[in-house]
Amino acid sequence: MHININTGLLENCNQRPSPNKDSRPENTVIDLIVLHSISLPPGQYGGHEIEQFFQNKLDRNQHPYFEEIHQMQVSSHILIKRSGEIVQFVPFHERAWHAGKSNYCGRECCNDFSIGIELEGSDTDTFEDIQYRQLAQLIAALQASYPAISDHITGHSDIAPGRKTDPGTGFDWNRLNNYRKAHT
Repeated sequence: MHININTGLLENCNQRPSPNKDSRPENTVIDLIVLHSISLPPGQYGGHEIEQFFQNKLDRNQHPYFEEIHQMQVSSHILIKRSGEIVQFVPFHERAWHAGKSNYCGRECCNDFSIGIELEGSDTDTFEDIQYRQLAQLIAALQASYPAISDHITGHSDIAPGRKTDPGTGFDWNRLNNYRKAHT
């Protein structure tokens, strides 16, 4: 995987630009990766509803849950689907709206300095092997492009405890670390 540092885009992946972004504060150093999980409708996989949600195109009549969330303006930099397909919504040098009220090592507003990666899944389901492989390769590419990230990789639940639970109990941090070791 390769990131064009000038455009902030991951090469050879689907680009689905989200309007839910803005500029990072001036002189911000990107030094954190935040892992999330999402499924729309909840617990269902394989559709295009996540992309629609991040692009403000979710049809509120398609599912009862969508009535609750269709007006939310959120995004992520990347989505890794259960098939392994990677979709980018926001260039890495811009601020995606993924973390909300958050704190990492005493620093608030994690959206300012982090990259958000969504995994298609839920807080309780396990994730697919291909998702771990793609995630490990993506992390390596991000670390090469943004060296300050180093090993600053955390879950949404860790930066917003009590408010968020993702990526959840089904996410295997040891499995991710084993794949990361294999790609270094």
